[in-house]
Amino acid sequence: MSSRHSLLFALFLFSVTPHAQTIGWQPSPGHPQLPIWPAAIPDAAPVLGPETVEISGPNDLIGGRRTTGVRNVTVPTMTIYSPTGKNTGAAVVVFPGGGYQMLAIDLEGTEVCDWLVPRGITCILLKYRVPGNPALYPKSGPYPESPMALEDAQRTMGLLRLHAAEYHIDPHKIGVLGFSAGGHLVAAISNHYDHRIYAPIDAADKESCRPDFAVAIYPGHLAYGATVYDAQLSKNKSFMPPPNNAPHALHDFVLRPDLHVTKNTPPTFLLQNEDDNVDNVNDALSYYIALRNAGVPTEIHLYPHGGHAFGLRRTKLPVTAWPQLVDTWLGSIGMTPQ
Repeated sequence: MSSRHSLLFALFLFSVTPHAQTIGWQPSPGHPQLPIWPAAIPDAAPVLGPETVEISGPNDLIGGRRTTGVRNVTVPTMTIYSPTGKNTGAAVVVFPGGGYQMLAIDLEGTEVCDWLVPRGITCILLKYRVPGNPALYPKSGPYPESPMALEDAQRTMGLLRLHAAEYHIDPHKIGVLGFSAGGHLVAAISNHYDHRIYAPIDAADKESCRPDFAVAIYPGHLAYGATVYDAQLSKNKSFMPPPNNAPHALHDFVLRPDLHVTKNTPPTFLLQNEDDNVDNVNDALSYYIALRNAGVPTEIHLYPHGGHAFGLRRTKLPVTAWPQLVDTWLGSIGMTPQ
């Protein structure tokens, strides 16, 4: 089974075996959930049904616990988690994964914020659009096949910089962190920041949407082979990338062609497992090679074992200690006190 087919299978498994289902995701009390678009949402997808929250069954545990997923997200929001430790001024926008079909809202969302806020870092959980119906593809997929998630990310970065004083954050210390498909979104906004891909609306869209740092955990949709697969799913075959003319030995390490990495791409932290059968290790490697060639400060950590979709849940596997590595890295690049 190919890596992308494994992803679709995993999403299908979650969809048919939820333990419980409710309408509409809400954060825990004390964390405001704010709409990011003031009126009409650009490139809006048809509303096929209400936003639903699904809790996995007792046999689908990660780190000994169930997971919560959100589907049919058509109205994006950002939820603010203020620091409980001494405020460093740093902020992190979190992009949960889910194959651009759903959002792993706790495993790769709220639990990240629970880790960051005691460290004095403001956490912004972005519930970006995932209409969740493969029939909508490319409306539900990675950029450039679908613009929705990147539009939501760009808009959120602008809002945070416009309201930095209100949120008590340093506008020069706003980064992004994402998992799986959210890891792709990290790379997308790290390289598509010079202009908005939607028609500007207000003052927020005059602010820079470039992240000051980026963290991609088991990212997907980055290698050339993944790009071909995405394009084959798209209804618009114009997204098929040009031929990969790299030497055979380097063929798997070519980055998707829409990501034009430059020296201005933000400092980046990458983490991936060699036995990840959902998003191949070449996704991280291809991005790392492009970053290194462009002179971007980059740190990469590869592990032989660990699989996919473990979030911050600690197990006996060494890879699950990655938050400590990110802690150290943030200090080393001047985003938090060392």
